[in-house]
Amino acid sequence: MEFFDNHKKLFGATAALFIGLTLLVAIFPALNNQKKNAVLPNAVPLSADAKAGKQIYIANGCVGCHTQQVRNVDMDRMWGNRPSIAADFAGITQDYFWQNPATLNGTERTGPDLINVGNRQASKDWQLVHLFNPRAVVKESIMPSYSWMFELKDNPGENDVVVNVPEEFLGGRKGKVVAKKEALQLVEYLLSLKQVELPDGSVPDFIYKKKAKKTQVGADGSTEEVYDGEALYATHCQSCHQASGEGLPGAFPPLKGSKIVLDKDPELFVNIIMNGYNGRASEGYGPMPNVGTMAKLTAEEITAIMNHERTSWGNDAEEVTVDHVKELMEKAKASLNP
Repeated sequence: MEFFDNHKKLFGATAALFIGLTLLVAIFPALNNQKKNAVLPNAVPLSADAKAGKQIYIANGCVGCHTQQVRNVDMDRMWGNRPSIAADFAGITQDYFWQNPATLNGTERTGPDLINVGNRQASKDWQLVHLFNPRAVVKESIMPSYSWMFELKDNPGENDVVVNVPEEFLGGRKGKVVAKKEALQLVEYLLSLKQVELPDGSVPDFIYKKKAKKTQVGADGSTEEVYDGEALYATHCQSCHQASGEGLPGAFPPLKGSKIVLDKDPELFVNIIMNGYNGRASEGYGPMPNVGTMAKLTAEEITAIMNHERTSWGNDAEEVTVDHVKELMEKAKASLNP
């Protein structure tokens, strides 16, 4: 029992055991993980402006309402193309001595997840309008306005970035809304948040899988499951074109009464969904991203969205078929790869 009566031996043995276990359980595994820790091959490092925007994101507590991780459950499908994996965060390093690496995964999702927002909402114009006043693009939004990142100018300079904010959200003030450096850097960071494809091209599926479908009753009383165009529109289109289909004056064009939406030949309509569109820049409208391609929408889903838009808000165009849309999707894809 001399060992237990000798405090030097007892303390020394305890310290050696503690240090040994720490090395075996924590230090050595961590060093081994560091060797295997690598970003995905197509990952793009943050630019200088995006890094500055990340600091603005942190300083304003955005992580308190927004997560940056897609969980492996179907309800998260709208936020990304696949569930998040460790490699998505491998490139995040410590930039400042007194700040942790800041993966910004978050713990609460009061607002939408942002890990793929650079693909999901790739419009810089939309991001700036949303930052100035979220209610301008999402009526029910509870996000605070960051209007202090903008200024009003009667005569914007040549290099100023003018934001097309509807007059009703200016509070009676006059002038053009110009984005400050902070706003541009924050948006640069948000647009950099994009999920990278896996090296083997696979797309892991979500568990508890479900589809945006509804039950439709036919004229003969039979029922079938069809894609819900209204729900798909709300997920992929509504934030810009609004639930009313009227868009935002000076920011996003209306779909209500749109010649493109109502055209008997839907080829341009499908091409815009798949490849994006910038044909109305002269009218002040920002470019539309290639929503269909980025969201990997199927022909059935695009057909449902198009038919919802062609038959809502007073629109009375003939519905399109899935087979026709598939054909036009192939033509749209070929136009980018002649």
